[in-house]
This record gives sequence, structure tokens and C-alpha cells, in this order.
Amino acid sequence: MDELINQLFTAARGMWKHRWLGLLVAWVVTAIGSVVVLSVPDKYEASARIFVDTQSILKPLMSGLAVQPNVDQQVMMLSRTLISRPNVEKLIRMADLDLKSQSKSAQDALIDGLMKTLEIKNVGRDNLYVLSYRDASPEKAKRVVQSLVSIFVESSLGDTRKDSNTAKQFIDEQIKTYVTKLEEAESRLKEFKVRNIELQNADGNDMAGQLSAVGSQLSQARLELREAENGRDAAKRQLEAEKTQNADITSRSLLQESAMSISTPEIDARIEAQKRNLDMLLQRFTEEHPDVAGARRLIKELETLKLKQVQELRKTAMANPASSPSNSLVYQELNRLLATSEVQVAALRARVGEYEARFNRARELMKTAPQIEAELAQLNRDYDINKKNYNDLVARRESAALSGDLDSAAGVANFRLIDPPRASPQPVAPNRLLLLPLALLAALGAGLAVAFIASQLRAVFYDARSLRDAVGLPLLGVVTLVMDDAAVRQEKYDLKKFLGASGGLVAIFIAGMIVFSMMSGRAG
Repeated sequence: MDELINQLFTAARGMWKHRWLGLLVAWVVTAIGSVVVLSVPDKYEASARIFVDTQSILKPLMSGLAVQPNVDQQVMMLSRTLISRPNVEKLIRMADLDLKSQSKSAQDALIDGLMKTLEIKNVGRDNLYVLSYRDASPEKAKRVVQSLVSIFVESSLGDTRKDSNTAKQFIDEQIKTYVTKLEEAESRLKEFKVRNIELQNADGNDMAGQLSAVGSQLSQARLELREAENGRDAAKRQLEAEKTQNADITSRSLLQESAMSISTPEIDARIEAQKRNLDMLLQRFTEEHPDVAGARRLIKELETLKLKQVQELRKTAMANPASSPSNSLVYQELNRLLATSEVQVAALRARVGEYEARFNRARELMKTAPQIEAELAQLNRDYDINKKNYNDLVARRESAALSGDLDSAAGVANFRLIDPPRASPQPVAPNRLLLLPLALLAALGAGLAVAFIASQLRAVFYDARSLRDAVGLPLLGVVTLVMDDAAVRQEKYDLKKFLGASGGLVAIFIAGMIVFSMMSGRAG
């Protein structure tokens, strides 16, 4: 720390030795800086405020039906990309800035200068934008801002319609491609189903499921066949027992019972029907009515026919008593039951045979079923993927068309000019009240730097230790300068002159700042 302090003290003594040179440089730099700051031309700023309304009543109404772009993001991106070279060239033509620039290099320099000085700032989060430009001519600045406002309002937000048409064209091309793919997939699927038609099942089961279903049907059919055979055998036994036990009873009953009490099912049913018909006719007509007489006549004919049939039964029973049980109702019912059982057994045998054939065929097909089912699954998967993509593309095409119509009907955003382009009456740049003190500080720094450089170029040893360290030789002694009164007075006089010159620089500068401030206030 002591070493650093000694070095600083030595540097300060060296700079003090060249103080007049540093002060001269400070005076010169201050004068030059003041002239430069005062000679900088004034800049006037023109600005305008625009509000971009991105809210529309159609937006919530069409939610989910149409693709709605992020309008806020579009407007923000537009504000960032508006100051591009094509737009600046258009702005130069609109504001007549290219009248004085004839050469290509002058036009390029004008474009580069405008791209650096034009500003578009977003104020807050309410889509409020400020467009500003600074120039030495307030009218020129106002024309530039007016042209920039026109370009901003009429810019490429309408490209959404073009993007929508491009999207629809692309989707139409993709739809045509997927239509071809769907037709090819459907053709392959149809050829596969025709080639393996025997493997098709209305329930959509695979071969294992079909084999299991046929096996279940076969087991059920065999069970039903056994039940039918057992029922048929039971009917045969009951029929034989009925035939044996009721042979004598039937014969005696045919001989002993009256003719009207013997049952003849067919004739009895007809007689009963005619009697009911006669009762209905008597409710409507009298005994002399032809329909009533005809009904009574028909009943008598049926009773006569029944008597003849009973007599024949009696003759048959007398001639062959063993055959008479066939005329009883029980025997007839058992006979019909036996016939029905025989028919059912025959049908079930045919069913069992068919199911056995199906089961054997399905078991044979099980050997090649896995490969066929894998091929079918691949075909179905390809078809489903193509169909899903096709349906999605059709839906997106309709959404793109609806989005384009929505953009044409409602517009993307509404631009509102809040503050028209206006140039400031007073210059906004340069800020000379700030630049002038900076020029003074720069002059003082330049003076100190020159004094330090001069002290390093013409180095002087101010103590014995610095000399000994520099030459590396033993120091025998130090000779001290003893100043007389005249030398002391001369040194004080030099100090006063230096302080007066330094104070004069600061005082003159402060006085100039006060005068300039007063002149600026009076001009305002």
C-alpha cells in the first residue's frame, strides 16, 4: 500500500511539473468541444400515435370453427419488421426525400440513415404504437412520419387472405393424394376379402373366435340331439304302453257308449263351430230366416256323418280290437308327439353334421389363419390411417376456407390514429446543456492525460530511493536545494498564475453556460 501511495505521489509531482502544458491542452480542448457542441445542428422530432384494435365480436362466435391467427403477435411482428429496406425505399418516394440524392451511393446512405433513425415503440400492453423520426427540418420529419403511418396502416396484414388461399391449395393437393391412397387401399382390401371370403364373419371375430363359436354351437347341437332322442324314446315307450293297456278299454267303450258321446275331434269341432254360428244368427234373425235354417240343416248333416263314422269305428273295433286304441285322444297325442320327436331328431342330426363339418373346416383354416389375420390387420391399419388423414385434411380445408371468409368479412385489425403526425416546435436534440459540461470534463481529462504523458516521457527522480532502485548502484548522498526568498516568491507567483488560469477556465465556462441557458430560455 505504501509503495502504491509513493508511486501516485511521484506521478502527481511529475504531472505538476508539466501543469502548464496540461492547462493549455485543457483550454484548447474546451474551446474546440464548445465549438463542436454549438455547431451541431438542431434536431426536431415528429411523432404519431396509432392504436391497433385486435378485438372483434366474430372472434368468440367463430371459436372452434375457423382458424384464428394470433393478431396481437402479427401486429407486434409487423411493428418490428416494418422498418425494412423495401418499406424505407417506399417511404423515401412517398416523402420526396430522393429529390436531392441522384447517385446510387447517396440513395443507399439515405436509406441506411433512415433505418437507423426511424423508431416504432410499443407503449404498454394495449397495442398502442408511437412512430417517431428526428431531422433538422421539422416539415421533413413530419412528412416522413406521415408516410410511415400510411405504410403501417396499409401494410401486409391483408396477407392472411393470401396465406389462407395458399393453405387451401396445399390441402387440396394433399387431399387428392390421399384420395388415390384410399382408392388403392380399398382395392387391396376388397381383393383380400374376395380371396378369403370363407374367413369372413359378420360378427368380426378372428379364426380363433370363429372356431370357439362353432365349437360351442356344435356342443349345444349335440346336447339338443341327445335330449330329442331321449324324448323320442320316451314317447315310443308311452305309446306302446298306451296301446297295450287301453286296447280292451277302447273296444268296450266303443261298444257301450252312445254314438254322440264318442269323440270324433274333427267332426265335433265343426259341429261346435256351427252351433256357435247358429247362436249368433238367432240373436239377429228369426227361425224362418234362410241362414238359420241352413245352419240347422248343416248341423244335422254333421251329426249324421258322425253317426256313420262311429258305426264304422264300432265295426272296426269288433273286427280288430287291438287297433282300436289308435282312435283315443291319448294315443293320437302320443303318436303326434312321436312324429314330432322323429322330425326334431332328424333336424338336429343334420345340424350336428353341419356343425361338425364347420368345426373341422375351421380347425384346418386355423393353420393359415395367423398369417391371413396379420395381413388383414395391416390392410385395415393402412386404410384407417389414410382415411383419418383424409378426413382431417377435409376438415382443415373447410376451416381454412372459413378463416379466409372471416378475414374478408371482419378484417384482422382496426387501426386508429390517436395523434396525427406532429413536429415538435422546439428542437429535441442535441442537449447542449448536457454536452457542454461533458466537453469540459473531457478537456480536463485531456489536460491531465497530456501532463501525465509528458511526465513519463521526461522522467525525473524526486527522492533518493527511486534513483537507487532505478540505477541499482549505491547512493553516496543527497544534495538539498535551499531556496532563497526571491525563489519562494517566484514559486508562489507561478502558483497564483496557474490557479488563476485554471479558475478562469472554469469561470468562463460557467458564465458561457449561464448565457447560453438564458438565450435558450428566451428563444423558447
